[in-house]
Amino acid sequence: MQWRSLVLGLLLLRLGLQALLALLPALAPGLCLRRRFPFPFPPPPALPGPPAAATTDTIHPGSSHWGSLLRRGSLGGAAGDDDYERRYSGAFPPQLRARLRDAARGMFAFGYDSYMQHAFPRDELDPLHCRGRGPDLHDPSNLNINDVLGNYSLTLIDALDTLAVMGNSSEFQKAVKLVIDTVSFDKDSTVQVFEATIRVLGSLLSAHIIITDSRQPFGDMTIKDYDNELLHMAHDLAVRLLPAFENTKTGIPYPRVNLKKGVPPDSHNETCTAGAGSLLVEFGILSRLLGDSTFEWVARRAVKALWSLRSNNTGLLGNVVNIQTGHWVGKQSGLGAGSDSFYEYLLKSYILFGEREDLEMFNDAYRNIQNHLRRGREACNEGEGDPPLYVNVNMFTGQLMNTWIDSLQAFFPGLQVLIGDVEDAICLHAFYYAIWKRYGALPERYNWQLQAPDVPFYPLRPELVESTYLLYQATKNPFYLHVGMDILQSLEKYTKAKCGYATLHHVVEKTKEDRMESFFLSETCKYLYLLFDEENPLHQSGNKYMFTTEGHVVSVDERFRTSLWQDILPAAELSAQKGRPSDLRALNFSSNCNRVPDERRYLLPLKSNYMRQIDRMVGLI
Repeated sequence: MQWRSLVLGLLLLRLGLQALLALLPALAPGLCLRRRFPFPFPPPPALPGPPAAATTDTIHPGSSHWGSLLRRGSLGGAAGDDDYERRYSGAFPPQLRARLRDAARGMFAFGYDSYMQHAFPRDELDPLHCRGRGPDLHDPSNLNINDVLGNYSLTLIDALDTLAVMGNSSEFQKAVKLVIDTVSFDKDSTVQVFEATIRVLGSLLSAHIIITDSRQPFGDMTIKDYDNELLHMAHDLAVRLLPAFENTKTGIPYPRVNLKKGVPPDSHNETCTAGAGSLLVEFGILSRLLGDSTFEWVARRAVKALWSLRSNNTGLLGNVVNIQTGHWVGKQSGLGAGSDSFYEYLLKSYILFGEREDLEMFNDAYRNIQNHLRRGREACNEGEGDPPLYVNVNMFTGQLMNTWIDSLQAFFPGLQVLIGDVEDAICLHAFYYAIWKRYGALPERYNWQLQAPDVPFYPLRPELVESTYLLYQATKNPFYLHVGMDILQSLEKYTKAKCGYATLHHVVEKTKEDRMESFFLSETCKYLYLLFDEENPLHQSGNKYMFTTEGHVVSVDERFRTSLWQDILPAAELSAQKGRPSDLRALNFSSNCNRVPDERRYLLPLKSNYMRQIDRMVGLI
């Protein structure tokens, strides 16, 4: 019976230690020095080599993760790490890359051809029933549809520059002529200003720039007897959006406008930060092409108004604001829906226009994001602790508001690439890729504490593909080609329908919804194609391009750096506000933001033990 007494004694000892550990935070709060997730994630398994000494700060009593992890056995081991190396490391065969490039082009072609055959001239394709979809005229409150669909052949317009990027000059020319001949914005349609700007206005401007580019890098995309019709159409649309900026006490625009009648009399006074503050790129390009500062001025005024409302304590912005009072209705500060492209356009506006104030705002915003939203260990690829993640917090206190993130946040690693914070981008991207591996898609909202989707649908969003493409361009690491292959195969397996590609209604059950959003062709397919098309003109030396938040291609050249503000600011002040190319270096706040070394080119961008930690964190293993 001695062994029973021994077991009982050990059990009592373990319970006593757990009780003591549970009391430690209350007895000695100063010991909790590291910034941790409020609900701990498993620590990374040890790299192959000598066993690491046990430390008490890697034990988290009460964690739901730990009970299951300990039952599974060891946290590390060279054999498991070798699995990652075998799957992702080494060169990527050029023949496979070419086949994947062609598969991505075929994916776009099937979606585009299905839309033209079954849906044009309506706005979207219903891929399950092979028919077109326009605004919901019977239910004006159906904003999910009516905010986007304006009865102006949305999918055709949104896809124009993808045709050019893929080198399909004949179809691009045909599509442009169709738009010019058949599309009108004189419609009794109430649309969201943000969606009309990024999807329609942005695409018209991008196609116009491609047509009039004297270099014609994508092949002959010129249109016979072209007389700037797309630019005139963009101007007409923007004029119809301008009433949204009138009669607001803050300068922040109304969220919706009727293209024929202006702001509806029953319009809401609440708008999201991204919707009101992500208009500057398109409106700025239009102003500088036309030589009319009106459009850039109203968009810039909205950005400055939002910026002035940030918290004095944290420097953060909320996600929903009252345009008349300036009071924050939504106090959540995060990187996803309602906030995402606001930060993106602060940086991209500077890259395109060179206005120093845009860079300064972005610098401050990025610093505040790092200080208040980022959780986890300091370095991505070294050290102990939870993997880096950006969470949703209260804009005034910086305290955690919930334990979910949404799929739109997957854009952020791509933005970090643009500022040179590549190491942090690698870690964050790996987290979203792990979720994709688990479900074959990104749920619209994922609860990282429950390890389950909160909102389980996937509308063919491009953000993970975009970040994958930009990380590959920055690192040339074949790992990201493997990621792209996984995404491409999942889309083919789970979302392909009779006529195009369909939204996943539930990422676990893989049920479909009868909708193919226009950004699938303008962004998702484009980024997949570019990931595998090494020889694309976008990647050639001397060509400088930038993608809008809808994935539309615009050239970065001096004509967009010609200021329209001479009548407002003195010449000396204008000169001081112009940024220099070297100014972007100031954005690299992280100590780990240096370019990935060449010797890591064919190694995993994230060490195997950290990849395994993230896979466990999302319940993949």
